[in-house]
Order: sequence, then C-alpha cells, then structure tokens
Amino acid sequence: MPKLKTRKAAAKRFRATCNGKIKRRRAFKNHILEPKTPQKKRHLSKMTLVNERDAGNVRLMLPYL
Repeated sequence: MPKLKTRKAAAKRFRATCNGKIKRRRAFKNHILEPKTPQKKRHLSKMTLVNERDAGNVRLMLPYL
C-alpha cells in the first residue's frame, strides 16, 4: 500500500487532544476587531473542539493524526 498524503492546509489548522478529539482555532479574530468587546476577543482567542459531524472529514484529511 502506498503512504497516505496529509492535507497540509488542514495540518496547519487542526491538532489532536490527548483523548483523540480535534482542536481548532475560533473564527472572527483576524481583523475588524475594534467594534468587538474585550470579553468577546478573549473568548475568541481560546481553542475549541471540532464538531462531531465535521471530525470525520478532518480525520480523512489527516490520516496520521
């Protein structure tokens, strides 16, 4: 069997937790930050888990995760 290729774009965006779940960064923290409250920006800075429905697609993109 040939080796499976990793999608490099996905590898830069997702990491695995020790329990095997997939972490991701939150959206809406790149620009247009002035109207957002400090509390909102703090919340967006934290990592979150990928939804269970999307996790399967991410795992296909990252075969060795």
